[in-house]
Amino acid sequence: MITDLFGRPLRDLRISVTDRCNFRCPYCMPAEIFGEAYEFLPKDEILTFEEISRLAAIFVDAGVNKLRITGGEPLLRVDLPKLIAQLSAIPGADDITLTTNGYLLAQQATQLAEAGLVRITVSLDSLDDEVFKRMNGRGFGTRRVLDGIGRASDAGLNPVKINAVVQKGVNDHTVVELARHFKGTGHIVRFIEYMDVGTRNGWKLDEVVSAAEIVAMIDAELPLEPADPNYLGEVANRWRYRDGAGEIGVIASVTQPFCSNCTRARLSTDGKLYTCLFATDGVDLRGPMRKGASNAELADVIAGAWSVRRDRYSEERAELTAAETASRPKVEMYHIGG
Repeated sequence: MITDLFGRPLRDLRISVTDRCNFRCPYCMPAEIFGEAYEFLPKDEILTFEEISRLAAIFVDAGVNKLRITGGEPLLRVDLPKLIAQLSAIPGADDITLTTNGYLLAQQATQLAEAGLVRITVSLDSLDDEVFKRMNGRGFGTRRVLDGIGRASDAGLNPVKINAVVQKGVNDHTVVELARHFKGTGHIVRFIEYMDVGTRNGWKLDEVVSAAEIVAMIDAELPLEPADPNYLGEVANRWRYRDGAGEIGVIASVTQPFCSNCTRARLSTDGKLYTCLFATDGVDLRGPMRKGASNAELADVIAGAWSVRRDRYSEERAELTAAETASRPKVEMYHIGG
């Protein structure tokens, strides 16, 4: 088992399979920057499925048991079920999951489940069509996303988790509606505090709706009580409905940082290992691999990067000024999948 300088083991690997996305959410890939002329990574710089599977197997040997496929929007990657099948064949890869905006999910849910996908998370920031259209930056309504959630459920990818980033003055007035819609369905909505991911979303602390505020809003209409975590390092604080009709989660990385329990590494689209969502630099794995490095040599690179890890940005953020937070270089989320 590999541990970092704070004794945190390496347990989870998030794999970004593309830097492209069909949405232009302002908090991740704002349209004014990522327009039609924006140049994404060329094909030869993107890891192949075989390269991803090889690296994933090395990570599993190092102690990882959960693989999450991300992007960009992962369902834009052609033949993605083939990769899922390759990953599901890795001994010890017990939990293979995927995060998607859901727009293309209805067409692919069955294939993904048959290939070995275990669970799925769908990003849906609001049920209000006009709010959702503004937040996805493309004018897409919610219908196709909701259809995708339904098809994923039918395919056995239950419980579906629904992630909603909550931003003050943007969609905070729709939080209760979203919770009510999925209450009793078996699916779990997870409300996420608006974070300063990347450097291009114009993040401001006063636009954060705290976890406490989110819980209070929902509890006032749909009474809640706290629930114990499912496992050490779970990112969402769990709350269950008092009438037994399910639960929600709240991810409070701004007001209640959980750096001390973080076990997640991230593999970028171009094959770099990042040890934090807010990292500045990554460790290149693609270069050595394509130059003929053995599995043992790649494992040494991974262990070396993790063993010196001291990341705890969410805890440090509280000590930074607004100017320091805004000026700090960070990798963009669409490269490493959130």
